[in-house]
Amino acid sequence: MKNYGFLLLLLLFTFSCASDDDTETENGTNPSPNLHATGSSAHDFLSADKYTKLDIQIVYVTGFRPNEQTITNLRNFITARLNKPGGVTITETEVSSTGEAPYDLNEVAALESQYRTKYNLPDTLTFYLFFADGGSENDTTNSFILGTAYRNTSCVLYENSIQNLSNAINEPNRVDLETTVILHELGHLLGLVNLGSTMQTAHEDTGHDKHCNNNDCLMYWQVENSANLMQMMAGGNVPQLDANCLADLAANGGK
Repeated sequence: MKNYGFLLLLLLFTFSCASDDDTETENGTNPSPNLHATGSSAHDFLSADKYTKLDIQIVYVTGFRPNEQTITNLRNFITARLNKPGGVTITETEVSSTGEAPYDLNEVAALESQYRTKYNLPDTLTFYLFFADGGSENDTTNSFILGTAYRNTSCVLYENSIQNLSNAINEPNRVDLETTVILHELGHLLGLVNLGSTMQTAHEDTGHDKHCNNNDCLMYWQVENSANLMQMMAGGNVPQLDANCLADLAANGGK
């Protein structure tokens, strides 16, 4: 059994924004509309007011592809919570290791510029997920960042760390852990909590802003230790959004 002090799901709220001089033309190749702050596209994700379709690009380093069931779980969550009557498309791109691990977010952003090929169209919102072959430069001996939502439509998952922390005795199932991390970070892109989807009832953790104060909720700020993680995922269950988070999504155009 690996004995880690805690696992941290980290959100960086304002990593990169488009400059005032950038055009916001949405033609499928212009990155500018996808370079804004985390949570700023929450309504666009949730509603069909502007975008009726969602196009997801999964980029993964060889050997670090997410499990097929994890991708299915992501699709099911999106179908259940987002209004995209035109449908959801998922494409995958396999890339070779860069040898840059552990990663800082500048490196992650540079790789996005290199690998991302899907950008917004007038009726299509795009979502980029990178599965890295290493950890974060902010990891410590007993603290591991598993994912970061760092722009309005961009997330990185530190798949190497996820694999090291799953599928062993007293550790969560890998699919469950991958799903938890992906949906937590997507939750921030959807504006949870108080990051673009207005709270219908106050439930932001005053000690850890932009996270839920319910320690059973998917949007709780951290899983403090392996025992707590196992408790949250007892019986193979992925932590779910609580009633307050669901209410926020519905009020901002979601289901």
